Amino acid sequence: MTFEEQLIKKSYFETYMESGNRTHPVRALGELYLEEQKKDMPDLSYIRFAQGEVYFHNKDYEAAIFKWENITNELEPWAKKNMGDAFLELGLLNSAEELYLSIETESDVLKIESGLQLLSLYIEQGKLDKAVAVIKKFVALDPDYPGVTEIARAFFEEHNDWENAVELAVSEGVRTGSPKWFDVLNQYVDHGHTTVFGPEYFNEALSVLYQVDRSRFEQLAVSLWLSYKGRTNYMAWLKDFNQLFSGMDGNRRDGWTQLSGVYQDAYFELINGDRLIKEISPLIPDLLTNWLKITSPANSLVSASSIIAWNEVFPGSITASAIKDAETLILNSREYHDGYEDSMQLFQMIIKWAEEHEIEVGNRIKWMVQGLNESNVHNLLIAGVSGNGKSSFVNSIVGEELITVPTAAVIRFKNQENPEIHEITDTDVRQITDLEDFKEAAGVSRKTHKHETIIDFKAQFPFIGDHGLALIDTPGVNRNNYDKHPLYNYLRFADSLLFVLNANDPFTEKEREILSNISEYFPNLPIHFLLNKMDVIYSQQEAIEIFDQTWSEISQYYPDAKMFAFSSNYDQAQQLKDFSDFIKSNKRAVDLEQERTSKLQFFVRRAITYLLDKRIEIENNHMESISWNEEMVGKLNGAINQLGDIEEEKSRSIQKSFRKIKDDTRAEIIEKIPGLLRNCSELVTEESDFGRIHEQMDEEMNKRIQEYLDTSVLPKFHDSLEGWIDFSKNEFDQSQNYLNEMAEGFNSMYGEERISLECDFRVLDDWRRDANRMTSGVHYEKVNIMNRSTPQQFFLKSAGKLLGVLPQNNAMLYNRYKTYLETEDYYEIGVSIAKKFLQQFEIFEKSIDRDVNLFFKQPFIELEGAVDHARSEIEYGKNELEKMRINPELYRDPLTLYEVKLRQYEWMTAAGRGE
Repeated sequence: MTFEEQLIKKSYFETYMESGNRTHPVRALGELYLEEQKKDMPDLSYIRFAQGEVYFHNKDYEAAIFKWENITNELEPWAKKNMGDAFLELGLLNSAEELYLSIETESDVLKIESGLQLLSLYIEQGKLDKAVAVIKKFVALDPDYPGVTEIARAFFEEHNDWENAVELAVSEGVRTGSPKWFDVLNQYVDHGHTTVFGPEYFNEALSVLYQVDRSRFEQLAVSLWLSYKGRTNYMAWLKDFNQLFSGMDGNRRDGWTQLSGVYQDAYFELINGDRLIKEISPLIPDLLTNWLKITSPANSLVSASSIIAWNEVFPGSITASAIKDAETLILNSREYHDGYEDSMQLFQMIIKWAEEHEIEVGNRIKWMVQGLNESNVHNLLIAGVSGNGKSSFVNSIVGEELITVPTAAVIRFKNQENPEIHEITDTDVRQITDLEDFKEAAGVSRKTHKHETIIDFKAQFPFIGDHGLALIDTPGVNRNNYDKHPLYNYLRFADSLLFVLNANDPFTEKEREILSNISEYFPNLPIHFLLNKMDVIYSQQEAIEIFDQTWSEISQYYPDAKMFAFSSNYDQAQQLKDFSDFIKSNKRAVDLEQERTSKLQFFVRRAITYLLDKRIEIENNHMESISWNEEMVGKLNGAINQLGDIEEEKSRSIQKSFRKIKDDTRAEIIEKIPGLLRNCSELVTEESDFGRIHEQMDEEMNKRIQEYLDTSVLPKFHDSLEGWIDFSKNEFDQSQNYLNEMAEGFNSMYGEERISLECDFRVLDDWRRDANRMTSGVHYEKVNIMNRSTPQQFFLKSAGKLLGVLPQNNAMLYNRYKTYLETEDYYEIGVSIAKKFLQQFEIFEKSIDRDVNLFFKQPFIELEGAVDHARSEIEYGKNELEKMRINPELYRDPLTLYEVKLRQYEWMTAAGRGE
């Protein structure tokens, strides 16, 4: 045992014990202590140190402390450490801490041992921060010190201090190269304890491990890869790791199965359309190159095709050596049989992406892709020049006279027990309910439709069902549709083509030109011929000659083709039997999976192209919508201003008309009342009671006024109001007619019945009701005519009372009264009566402007609503354009990445086939 080991174990005292001496150490050391004291220059420190150890072991900690307090030799630092241990045992933790911290020594052993004691002290006190600091200090001091790193690891794990635990494992792994520490680190990674560290933190550890143990390197790399996946620093991991791995000499012979798998998953995740190309393009070349370098046999074709596809879409991004290596792998690969499934998944991914962006891929493409899934159905496309009798042949095959006129739609007949017919365009799918509807949808009259139409006709067709066929009938080719005939859009969908010829003039130059175009773009499509209208030929010999001559000419161009003679006038049963034999003889042994995969990949590419074109169309549509709606806002605001002018004009005209009636009535009343009152003079006689005559006259005058108003003014006023209402209705009718024309103009521009400018004619009903109410009778309040306090009336009343009692005065009073009544002005009376009579009509007049406003209210609401809608459309269009122009890559990049994936599947499908 070394000296330091004795000090650690507090067994230094054993150096004073003679071997075989059974004396108790206390006694033995006591005797030595006494002997040492007898010397002239005694050195008691060593013995006292040893005595302290003995007391400590016997739990006499106070005695031990007493012995160690006065140690002044080289053992003093150890004495302090031991005193701290004693205080620790006594539970005097603060005193122990002070002693441990006060130790000054050059001995790493003592530093570590005192540090370990401090560690246990801090743990007991719950001072974990100090405990961590102590651990890091003694690990840094001597990590090879027995048990130090294990103690540190155990502490960190116990207290879930994973950051320090990971740092310890990394540093020890790098320092020692020990697989044990890398295994520990891998455990930490698997439990998610390393994600707080940046990916670059592990570069050195990975580099060391690669040299030590490549199997463990792969395991740790895969664990780290998966731990960063889905996190914000995942891209940083891909960049750092691939840069690191690029400098390593890994190769396919080493069998990197797990790492190759995560490379594959990462690549496909990066190009699934969720990330922008500018984000992933700096990473992909290194990622693909490293993947190819270590790819496993199971996914070598995938990695090699990924390299080729990426470099095709992004030329020059992959090194020439990697390209050459990938090409070699593809050439030596076995056939790949999952191409159809992969391509279908890609198509569904594109459809989903399009739906999320509120874009339709196009119903026709989706319909054809769905048709490719019918692996037990052979799609026979039937085409020919107009007038060659194609429809008669189709009717014979389906067993019904379904096509009676030239068609403008592409019709697919398929056998199905439950009849089902749909009309399909890129933008709509409509169910057809009956045969009349079918003929209407298929007829030439529909050729003016904006969109190419497919009719999917499923019903019980025994012949085509027995032969596993689906007939695709296309419109006849003619000079109007030669360049853009629908036929060319369905050749990729078809499994074979049956071209109909007319026996009268077979295989014309125009037909050869059409077939030449088909063969140029679709060289693998089997083409066969139907020689139709054979019944027009007079003799059987002549028919045979025409058949042979035609076939001889065709075979020069199409040596693999077959030809079938047909006439609608021949025995139908026999012809069906012959055509059945014709079909069976022409069935060739083909790899249906390969052909359908190729067709599907074509439609996937078409869908991508469709969506790329759709973006341009959408952008143009937004610009057109903005421009159109801005124009509409101007027109609508102009219409609102016009409507305001019309309302103002009609309100003014109607009020003016009403005011004239009212003014005429006022003038008539003012004019008539004075005369009516003067005529009351005839009621005065010499026998009148001049004492009360003013009261009698007043009563009579008011009676005549009310009678005049009731019998003359009111009826006439009522008739005038009826005329005024008719006038107003005429004015309103003119306005409504103008607004109807305005609405029709706007609806013509909208292309739909969107604007309705209906006015509220109930206003006229309200006016009629008010007119009847106001002219049905007038509440007349008597007017004080003869009892006013004018000087003349006062004189007459006074004279009547004083003089009227004397008969001889009656003649004088009679003359006076009569003269007064006949000469009185009464103008003010007429004005007052007219004012009261017209008072309710003046209130009504004030409401006319409001009522006219109500009449025009709904058109204003309609036009203002249309303006608001147009402005919201403008705002929406501008916002959408802004988004499209600021980040065009948000739309373009996913489609480009889908193209990369499609190109990869095309390479994989071609592998092993010599293509």
